Amino acid sequence: MLKRARRAAVVLALLWPPACSPPPDPIVVEDSGIVVRNNTAREWKNVRVTVNDHFVGGVPLLVAHGRMNAPLSKFQTGFGQRFDPSHQVVFKVEVTATDSGGEPVSLRWGRDRTR
Repeated sequence: MLKRARRAAVVLALLWPPACSPPPDPIVVEDSGIVVRNNTAREWKNVRVTVNDHFVGGVPLLVAHGRMNAPLSKFQTGFGQRFDPSHQVVFKVEVTATDSGGEPVSLRWGRDRTR
């Protein structure tokens, strides 16, 4: 009986820290790309990611608790110009979508460029 209690305590100790840790940031900007995480229990549809107000990318669907990894070089303007990470800096990222309940999703990272 004592062994079972010890095993249960060990299992509980191993599972407890992940349950208490905060969820990961929904938008992470890395050197070569952007990670967007859906930290909700609903899937997102028509996910649109806008970098620095001009460069756009996205996916049609991001499942609940899923993630999207997008290389910065894949984001482009309406005129077809691609983001060049070797010459440009990400200062703002905006994510819009609609969740499976029809509610709008809006996330933002960074800030507006000051002049």
